[in-house]
Amino acid sequence: MTNNASATTDSIIQVDGLVKNYDTGAVQVQALRGVSLSVRRGEMVAVMGPSGCGKTTLLNCLSGIDDVTSGRVLIEGTDISTLDDNTKTSYRARRMGFIFQFYNLLPVLTAVENVELPLLVSGTSPKESRQRAIEALRRVGLEEWAQHKPGQLSGGQRQRVTIARALVNRPAIVWADEPTGDLDSATANDIMGLMQQLNREQTLTFVIVTHDPSIAARCHRIIHMQDGRIEREVVNQEARVG
Repeated sequence: MTNNASATTDSIIQVDGLVKNYDTGAVQVQALRGVSLSVRRGEMVAVMGPSGCGKTTLLNCLSGIDDVTSGRVLIEGTDISTLDDNTKTSYRARRMGFIFQFYNLLPVLTAVENVELPLLVSGTSPKESRQRAIEALRRVGLEEWAQHKPGQLSGGQRQRVTIARALVNRPAIVWADEPTGDLDSATANDIMGLMQQLNREQTLTFVIVTHDPSIAARCHRIIHMQDGRIEREVVNQEARVG
């Protein structure tokens, strides 16, 4: 299967010739070397490969966190590299959700306060932000834990709060960087099951960086990276979209 074999008219992500170089002063590091790919709306895609192969860099470039050196990244038809920083930040806040390995929750805030924070920052009223945060916690089964702080929650519960925060802005795409990497196998299985449920029920697009083959196997497609390039792709026929 070639890099563009999955390109269709309903692509939510389209990447052409993506290059990302880091200049350390003494040497230039080529993190991504001409990556091209397409992701369909509602698809769950896993990105795998050895440490340093460019997985997280790819995620950061696709989501607009990192600037690209050359190439094109279209998200919902918009070339995000052409957006100024404020517009790009606003677009991410409205259309994207993020799940990280180590949660990135503020320890002084309760679960509901952590979840509503992105809405408050983007200008949503406090009343609406709280209502939507409670609803997001309800969707991940944590409404009763809304007033607990991260230190009072288990690892799995903290990751559910992170997922609720990623969902609260009703995004089109969720980017997940090792979302189960800090969890035991049973909890990781539970979290992945939750993401699969959200994908089915809300047609959410997930791009998941993972080292865990059992997590990748539950996605629709697995992209294997090596030395900043896509080495091969594997389609999971049993979980195919559409």
